[in-house]
Amino acid sequence: MDKFNSQLFEKDLYFVAVKLFLRIGDKLLITHDIFGSWDLPGGRIRKDEFDKPLESVIKRKVIEELGPTVRYQLGDPEVFFRVERQEHGLDGQLVRIFAIGYDAKFEGGDVGLGDHHDKMEWVNVNSFKPEDYFTGGWLIGVKEYLAKL
Repeated sequence: MDKFNSQLFEKDLYFVAVKLFLRIGDKLLITHDIFGSWDLPGGRIRKDEFDKPLESVIKRKVIEELGPTVRYQLGDPEVFFRVERQEHGLDGQLVRIFAIGYDAKFEGGDVGLGDHHDKMEWVNVNSFKPEDYFTGGWLIGVKEYLAKL
């Protein structure tokens, strides 16, 4: 195998996710999924969304996860982080996710959880202990976001 092909096989494959740090003042919304993990609103880009703006992916995920009446003002990407997790839809296969965390301001609407989440909390960013909720790459990303506030 030549040098080019051996380097090609050393590369990793990642899903790409867009996540929201959705806030009302000092309160940050976190969600809990039905698989037992705390999460942030948002999710992965689908195959058919490759050419679409990331803002449209975020809009789709907000509707799916929080409901169609939720309004928000999307800010800039604030943190970039990597996550490994067992993928329940792929028989527990380990997947890697590169996540882009956007700042967002909640502007109104009725927040209701979608099919893949069973609870949510508005946590205070000044007293919230992310290690009580998150692990791994999610924890790193949330801590990095909080450190920027």
